[in-house]
Amino acid sequence: MTHSFDRTILREYDIRGIVGKTLNEADAYALGRTFAALATDEGATRIAVGRDGRTHSPILAAELIRGLIEGGINVDDIGIGPSPMLYFAVSTLSVQGGIQVTGSHNPSDYNGFKMLLNGRSVFGDEIQTIGRRAADGDWSEGHGHVDQVDVLDTYVNRLMQGFQGGTFRIGWDAGNGAAGPALEKLIKKLPGEHFAIHTDVDGTFPNHHPDPTVEANLADLKALVAEKNLDFGIAFDGDADRIGAIDSKGRVVWGDQLLMILAEPVLKEMPGATIIADVKASQILFDHIAKIGGKPLMWKTGHSLIKSKMIETAAPLAGEMSGHIFFKHRWYGFDDALYAAVRLIEALNASGKSLTQIVDEMPKSIVTPELRFPVDESRKFAVIREILARLSSNGARVDATDGARVMTDDGWWLLRASNTQDVLVARAEARDDAGLERLMGQIDEQLSLSGVERTEGDGH
Repeated sequence: MTHSFDRTILREYDIRGIVGKTLNEADAYALGRTFAALATDEGATRIAVGRDGRTHSPILAAELIRGLIEGGINVDDIGIGPSPMLYFAVSTLSVQGGIQVTGSHNPSDYNGFKMLLNGRSVFGDEIQTIGRRAADGDWSEGHGHVDQVDVLDTYVNRLMQGFQGGTFRIGWDAGNGAAGPALEKLIKKLPGEHFAIHTDVDGTFPNHHPDPTVEANLADLKALVAEKNLDFGIAFDGDADRIGAIDSKGRVVWGDQLLMILAEPVLKEMPGATIIADVKASQILFDHIAKIGGKPLMWKTGHSLIKSKMIETAAPLAGEMSGHIFFKHRWYGFDDALYAAVRLIEALNASGKSLTQIVDEMPKSIVTPELRFPVDESRKFAVIREILARLSSNGARVDATDGARVMTDDGWWLLRASNTQDVLVARAEARDDAGLERLMGQIDEQLSLSGVERTEGDGH
């Protein structure tokens, strides 16, 4: 047997597509068979499998598991839960890897697979290898078996292990995603008062789209915090590996601002440690990390890339603008929004300040949100290469870690190709409106020279 995946679903960090169009049950089965062969080659015998709350996740998980066991792999099926719960299972059970069936922060018709094997994320070239092995039918044969394993209570208890206090009145929005059941258990253990909405798992996402990096999706949380006069609010994406937050005034606290707060207690314990943030993060963050005794490192966007860099640099903490927060300090090194929320409560308690006060005191800049606009898959990386070539020929100050991040006297601007969508991503930060306008003008000029017009995409 052989199987050909739709080429568009073999992404940089995971396998992801639109169910019924580019992704189906046969893909899930073929992935199980191919991953089983890959795992067997590396001496693995047991894999954990979890899934999010999307309507098609149960059948995709069932077919994935069927493929794994027919490939000779034993499976610990941990059932429905956030992606970090699957990562936790891989870190604590007697397994050598794991696969989470999840569409993450994408709309309800998307689904996909996040994969780990022998202590690493499976991404990049390895995902392309999976595609080639499936097309060649290069599969193992065997008779694995499935065990149902419940890790939810163990996971929630671990979230609270070593908790260092903080009594606040907090609003929570699970967005009808996979975080709901874990969140309900967690808030019963946390001190303070807690008000949680949309905790029932519903893969149609009836209340709002579960991506807390899009401000419109935080409207219900803002209303809750205002109505109950709460200290702050926390939201999760569909599989709870991204955190969103608002202060008592309803202002969004973005990923890089959260990282500034979370880094303080870590660096008190580990002065001089490397703290990683992605290329979309504010210059204010990198300056702050250096000021409080850390070593700031700018790295490529993408959870798999960040995790690999953390291992390489022994960084205790990393974060992305998209709300992925990675703790190695007292945790396992993976991105976990529920754990990041617990650590945010601790950090605020240690600071003796409210989240609102901390945001008030942060240095101010004028910064765009993350701007995403459609570009054909065949052109998006080529456009960035063209822009880098032009910039290098005119002597611009460019960091090419991931796309083009250009420093000017006004501030900085960024253009990069998304690894997960057919979009270019732009961002700019300046000291004043006039500077920001000049930076956006430079972005528009570079796009225009490559035949691209800056029109906003849908943010997915």
